[in-house]
Amino acid sequence: MLKLNLKIALRNLWKNKLITTINVGGLAVALASFILIIMYANYETSFDKENPNYDNIYIVGITYPEFKTYYTAAPFAKAIEQNFPEVESVGIIKGSSFELAIKNGKNTLFTNNILQADYDAAKILNITPEGGLIKPTGDVERLSYLSKESMKTLFPDKKDNKPEMVGFGASNLGITGIIAGSIKKNLHSNFTFDGVSIANELGEGDNYDMNDFSIYLQVKPETNLAGLEQKITDLYRVELLKGKTGQQLIDEVKGISTFLDPLSNLHLKPKAGNNAPYKILIALSVLGILILVIASINFTNLSIAQATKRAKEVGIKKVLGAYRFQLTTQFLVEIFMQCFVATILALILAELVLPNFNNLFQTHLSIWRIDNDLSWQLPLILTVITVIAGIYPAMVLSGFKPAVVLKGNFSSSKQSYWLRNGLLVFQFSVAIVFIIGLFIINSQLKYMSKEDLGFTANEVVYIKNITIFNDPVKFEPVRERILRIPGIKSATVATFIPGGENGVNSYTANGLKANIDFVDVDFDYFKTLEIKLKEGRFFSNDFKTDTANAAVINESAVAKYGIKSPIGQIIRGCNIDYKIIGVIKDFKTQGFENAVQPTIYAIKDPCGGYKMQIMLKIEENKMAEALATLKAQWLEINPKDGEDFRYEFLDELYGKLFKKQEQLQSMFFAAALLTIFIAILGLFAFAKYITNGRIKEIAVRKILGAADVQILKLINRSFFIMVVLANIISWPVAYLLTKMWLGTFAYRIDLSLLPFVASAIITILLTVLTVTVQAAKAVKANPVDALKYE
Repeated sequence: MLKLNLKIALRNLWKNKLITTINVGGLAVALASFILIIMYANYETSFDKENPNYDNIYIVGITYPEFKTYYTAAPFAKAIEQNFPEVESVGIIKGSSFELAIKNGKNTLFTNNILQADYDAAKILNITPEGGLIKPTGDVERLSYLSKESMKTLFPDKKDNKPEMVGFGASNLGITGIIAGSIKKNLHSNFTFDGVSIANELGEGDNYDMNDFSIYLQVKPETNLAGLEQKITDLYRVELLKGKTGQQLIDEVKGISTFLDPLSNLHLKPKAGNNAPYKILIALSVLGILILVIASINFTNLSIAQATKRAKEVGIKKVLGAYRFQLTTQFLVEIFMQCFVATILALILAELVLPNFNNLFQTHLSIWRIDNDLSWQLPLILTVITVIAGIYPAMVLSGFKPAVVLKGNFSSSKQSYWLRNGLLVFQFSVAIVFIIGLFIINSQLKYMSKEDLGFTANEVVYIKNITIFNDPVKFEPVRERILRIPGIKSATVATFIPGGENGVNSYTANGLKANIDFVDVDFDYFKTLEIKLKEGRFFSNDFKTDTANAAVINESAVAKYGIKSPIGQIIRGCNIDYKIIGVIKDFKTQGFENAVQPTIYAIKDPCGGYKMQIMLKIEENKMAEALATLKAQWLEINPKDGEDFRYEFLDELYGKLFKKQEQLQSMFFAAALLTIFIAILGLFAFAKYITNGRIKEIAVRKILGAADVQILKLINRSFFIMVVLANIISWPVAYLLTKMWLGTFAYRIDLSLLPFVASAIITILLTVLTVTVQAAKAVKANPVDALKYE
């Protein structure tokens, strides 16, 4: 019976080659998209799952009135370990803040991220060097490891895992150290690094004013997390108030609390951080499911539309004794064969598209990995699609009554008619939502690219550097040497560059104490970035006090503290009474998604970071020559950085803030194209079926004098109504979704009617064109050919 069903299936599929091609092709394209998306979802939701303690690991975060952060004080780790028996282990880590050169003879490696971890943190986070995790003992303060790739760069011929002596920084500094061995660089982890430095303890001598570390806990299974969270908050408040008095301080500490964020949250939706990856994943998943649903709808629609051609076949088989179950099985086998072929084609298409997909989302996905979850997910998807797309058509076909169809009185039911039209409207509704979304995303990105940022990143070069220039006197000779090079207009150094994270500290002004951002700068910082002054003045060498207690604040800081006349006012922080000498206009240092934060800029800041980020403003037509000269003279200009001159363009670094939105744009562009393509395929086949079913009607109308245009108008009418209905349904949905998306931006466009009208025009034109092309053949046919058997 199975063999017979296969033969019949092949015969019917071959007989309807065009419909089969459309069905299989549309489904293959949709499945290829879904395969890529499900692989991406598997990848994004499995970060650090190799860790045996994955479900019991949490990071300690601090909630301030203005923000949340994962940065805490090192002493708090010991306090937690000593007070809570439900916590099995506590560890602390710290990332590096600058690029470090490591050398072995002529081989040089630039590391961007050396992770510092104490022994307990390495155990908790499953950071295990080759040969196992060893606890530093005796006189050995730290054990340093580099990734296998890094070790290969420094020691190309190395075959063992023995310790090696290397140089750090410029060759002329003579700083050396030992690399204890290699460590696996796990790209599928929240803790990526070029190397790891493991210590017995980190943060020795630190106090609760220095929030530089991240604390990780491994808790016992079945721990009451809400209760533990509250107890940690109570302990933190006690620690902050030790040795301190004053009702104002007590009230401030009451406004601070802690939270525990599970390891499973850190990659996609951290409580303190950007949850853009989670939004991208949800958007991708919804797109993938919708594309697959649309393809399945096509399948169902065309199978139902083909029902009348199979009516006599079903009637004869039933007369000869075939049961409904047998007929249902036969039709499901036909559908399964089409789905199976579509799956094979989908894998081929996915493999072809995968390099571009990996490049867009910065992943390393592979279809053919042994441990790939697709090995069980794909058969499941194939089965589900076969059932969803085939069960209703199979039931319709197998349910025909022999007496009716063999008399020639068969016609499709009103139920099937409404279902077909309803599914077609749904297809176009989804496609219209994608088109509108694409228009609005493009408009927002265009706005972001053209809107005034408040500063100029073009022609600014960021020089990577390991020398600390907190003292302006130390940077002045370097600055003078740099400015001698033709083409360089200005030079400055700061703790942070636009596009990166700023520091946060507590400042008091106008009787209000608040946590605001700080950036420690040097002279010409504002000039180099072309930041606009609102009132007052910038830092200047002409005023000696500027290096002692002068500060510049932005408009948001003025609003935050409610200062009416800021110039000359005092803002206190880090035990210094800063005098406000200028107010700058807000500039979008963190892009468009986050509102500009209240920020203070100062030259002297004992509580600040290291001023290492050198920025140069260089004339565009002299850029190449200036950079070449800098490279040749860098050893003389900045001896501690020596021969290791390297740079990046600030506009490219700042542009990384828009990466996620550009990914979303690419997703919607692909989704809009796919949904329109699949919907048009279905519309083409459906129009062919409708037209073929009305050939005799068309012939009679032509004989009675109807013009070709009138007949085309008649055929297009029902499809036109369905597309208009699809627009009416989809507009409110698209409006709500795009409004929610735009709500994630602090600076955004206003929704206009244009994308909605444009989507209607596009879908109506495509529908009319598709139906007209398909119907034109029937309209131009000779009426005699259609009526000669009547």
